[in-house]
Amino acid sequence: MLGGLLALLAALTFAINNAAFRRGALTGTVAQGMAISLAIGVVLFVVVASLTGAWSAAAAFPANSFLMLCAAGVLHFAWGRYCNFRATKAMGANLVGPPQQMSIVVTLVLAIVLLGEALTPLRLLGILLVIFGPAVSLRARKATLGPDATASTFKPNYAEGYTFALLSATGYGTSPILVRTALQDGGLVASIAGGLIAYVAAAGVMAFALLSPALRGGIFSVDRVSRKWFSISGALVAISQMTGYMALAVAPVSVVTPIQRLSLVFRVFANSLLNREHEVIGGRIWAATIIGLIGAIALSLSTDYVLEVLPLPEWLETIARWQWPAA
Repeated sequence: MLGGLLALLAALTFAINNAAFRRGALTGTVAQGMAISLAIGVVLFVVVASLTGAWSAAAAFPANSFLMLCAAGVLHFAWGRYCNFRATKAMGANLVGPPQQMSIVVTLVLAIVLLGEALTPLRLLGILLVIFGPAVSLRARKATLGPDATASTFKPNYAEGYTFALLSATGYGTSPILVRTALQDGGLVASIAGGLIAYVAAAGVMAFALLSPALRGGIFSVDRVSRKWFSISGALVAISQMTGYMALAVAPVSVVTPIQRLSLVFRVFANSLLNREHEVIGGRIWAATIIGLIGAIALSLSTDYVLEVLPLPEWLETIARWQWPAA
């Protein structure tokens, strides 16, 4: 119960974070959003780590686990988030969602290669759906942007948006493998310590980038409105990451991951409320979102779990239990 509620909170806050960043990006830059969100994330994780005693857990990580968490932070919070922000600014958060689900395909491929997991018919179906979803949304070029759309309404840049959405999937898809290997089911406090290490590593990369006077000047020139929305986005995404780690500490992955994928649906709702004139909204977007959600859930669930919930005829169960590489 607690794990499911935490996963739902993670999905909801991640979705609203995307909508808040989208609002801030109307007048702000990707670099400004990155700097503010990472700074706020580090502060929140430091506070929670201090309250939970996670500092000692962070110091107790072996060197290889520490390095994996640093790499996960750079890939997820620096590379993945930068590409996500670029994609969102280019074509809106609603259109970014479906192609970004390729991240779970990246995770699956790495899990098969590095962790010895298997490819099953259920996962093949999930891959097909995750690939098909973006194809549906791509045809939404002429979808209505809102009832009050005008000639000056936002026009998506599909080439840049899809490129960076797929690039963000490489970071978001790789980091879970590193985190899973580093934490080794270490528990709630260890997961917070791991998140802190990952955030600090990403912030270090951002701090290095700030050595550029031009970039530093651009970040510090952020206007009041963008600063407000980027700050909200930074706080929400940090809460999302924290509650997601906590959910995995108290509930199975097969329960947590499908619930977290509901952020796809919450994202469309949030942008419909906050950014209606700056997002593509229509039937094809909803179709792509639902198809991607079903595909992501199919990739997240184990065959054994599905067969327990949904008994099948013997011949169909035999097909469902096929796997590659063979056990």
